[in-house]
Amino acid sequence: MNQRIFREYDIRGHADRDLDDPLVTDLGRAVAARIARAVDRRPQIALGRDCRLTSPRLHAALLAGLREGADIVDIGVGPTPLLYFAASTLPVDGAVMITGSHNPPEDNGFKLLLGKGALFGAEILALRDAILARRATGLAAGPSVGSLREIDITADYLAYAAGQLRLGPRRPKVVVDAGNGAGGPLGVALYQRLGFEVVPLYCEMDGRFPNHHPDPTLPENVADLIATVASTGAELGIAFDGDADRIGAVDSTGRILWGDQLMILFGRAILAEVPGARFIGEVKCSQAMFDELRKAGGEAEMWKVGHSLIKARMKETGALLGGEMSGHVFFAHRWLGFDDAIYAGARLLELLSQSAMTLADHAATLPVMVNTPELRVDCPDDLKFAVVARVTAALRARPDVSSVVDVDGVRAMFDGGWGLVRASNTQAALVVRCEARDQARLAELRAIVEESIAVARRALAEA
Repeated sequence: MNQRIFREYDIRGHADRDLDDPLVTDLGRAVAARIARAVDRRPQIALGRDCRLTSPRLHAALLAGLREGADIVDIGVGPTPLLYFAASTLPVDGAVMITGSHNPPEDNGFKLLLGKGALFGAEILALRDAILARRATGLAAGPSVGSLREIDITADYLAYAAGQLRLGPRRPKVVVDAGNGAGGPLGVALYQRLGFEVVPLYCEMDGRFPNHHPDPTLPENVADLIATVASTGAELGIAFDGDADRIGAVDSTGRILWGDQLMILFGRAILAEVPGARFIGEVKCSQAMFDELRKAGGEAEMWKVGHSLIKARMKETGALLGGEMSGHVFFAHRWLGFDDAIYAGARLLELLSQSAMTLADHAATLPVMVNTPELRVDCPDDLKFAVVARVTAALRARPDVSSVVDVDGVRAMFDGGWGLVRASNTQAALVVRCEARDQARLAELRAIVEESIAVARRALAEA
């Protein structure tokens, strides 16, 4: 068993190499047992899956294990937000989504909920330990006696989402690019229900992802969206990742609006309804996001990267909106607190419906900052946290660093910008991002950060 598939906030790996049927069935047993302990009875568990070619196999193997200890409500094939909606509105005790999210088609994995909240961190490692303990004792398989009920909650989702929106009179044309992932049909159906003219692009589910990789955080993956917005005269384009829990957006000029920029637009709108509202952003987000939300009268907190961690922090603090640069956007304001690109896209359309301002007009109001993309530096899993610890100490000791945020890696504030180094939760890599007032300062900060990484790695190699 490859123990590295048990990540901080989900379980993920190469489907054929890492997720064989016996392991997945054991995972089902462990999940059912964990939820049963929490509720002290035989639990009801919601189950969903994305459209990847390996999802039917994993579904069958997982179901065999789950039914040994639980009754199952299967919502079928769809996006992750639909499974989250089921967990929030059905009388279930937990949920499992089979999805590889934005990863390549050969990958797959599992997102887990206990009640309405994510299982993450130590809880995921505990599932790993339960599987290892079971295998060590050689326990025989139990009978799959749990009930199985298949339902379609699409209509419920569409009705509930439409009921939470406050649309104005305008209906701009929108292109929706689902990357052939699981969110296309639901997203198109919602926006059409709301009265918008929708141009579907790659909205047919196809787990091979034949047109482009389903990750809207990479500019090359929204190139077709930008071209289609231009050719159809649409005002904007909305993109989903493979399981539609991450949103991307482009305006009519071809400008990409990243997750932290969308957070500014959403946050301003929320503050018009709820003055003083609280927001959560992660450490990769632009400083402009935090500054703009505070300038508009909100409270903005910097937190750890990861959809499970953001959701948990929002519940702890009562934040009405959370977001990540990667496009995870979490509405607790007029929604249910989970990351849902389909609903976030509807809120963007709501914003545009309420005035004559186009998305390009709104984008022009955003602060202009110069930043790197999310850079990844290969680093073995067993070294990356040690490297980050040394980089943290080195940056903290620099006289030109005004402050350090170490809630997740290290984000060092310099005059005119900042630099971030953190260990990836999903890859054997370090994540680096820098932001500055101009290109010259950005180059200086990036050089400082990259040199600190190189020095830390040399020191560990010599130790």
